[in-house]
Amino acid sequence: MKRVLLIEDNKDLAFGLRSNLEIEGYDVQTSANGSDGLRQAKSFDPDLVILDLMLPQMDGFEVLKAMRDRGLQMPVLILTARGEEVDKVRGLRLGADDYVTKPFGLMELLARVEAVLRRSTQSEIQPTSSTLEPIAIGDIVISPKTRTVRKNKRVVDLAPKEFDLLLELIRNNGAVVSRMDLMKSVWGHSSTIVSRTVDTHIAELRRKLETEVANPTLIITVRKAGYRIRH
Repeated sequence: MKRVLLIEDNKDLAFGLRSNLEIEGYDVQTSANGSDGLRQAKSFDPDLVILDLMLPQMDGFEVLKAMRDRGLQMPVLILTARGEEVDKVRGLRLGADDYVTKPFGLMELLARVEAVLRRSTQSEIQPTSSTLEPIAIGDIVISPKTRTVRKNKRVVDLAPKEFDLLLELIRNNGAVVSRMDLMKSVWGHSSTIVSRTVDTHIAELRRKLETEVANPTLIITVRKAGYRIRH
């Protein structure tokens, strides 16, 4: 049974979501504030955290950052009443895997939960020995076994989905990969609501890995087609 931690201070919403998640077969715990939610993320060891941004004591951004700083790498689905793209981008940069903007439909949320968990389970499958070897592209070295990236021998801190996206581009050996295919392979689903997610993560990868962000030479945009990695 998959474990889900719901960090949401709206009691009615939390009750409704917990009930529906339990009907779907999940083991659910809830928390009504950021500090307690962070503690439960460690003690409960959930397979997924559903995290509201507007929380007492610690807001969702602080909780997410603290989780990643403490090495908690379980997927996080953000619930936010904030529709501004800057908030979504900030959440993704801090390591969130997906987001749903309030008000949302219950079926959409359950589908997102299922997709995030499915992708997480797929990424836990042990790669073959050939995929564990370090990959060098210019001054960048990617180590799939340890999930680390170095540029000029210095470690580059990538969010989990940023690493997954980079690895997926590498697996395609320089071929163009569409946004839709990247959404399916990295996030496990496709939706026009989150179509900008791929672009946001690409922008972050470029910011961290490219020598000149305005003139990328590692991750190339192919107009009206998608992205490819230098090969």
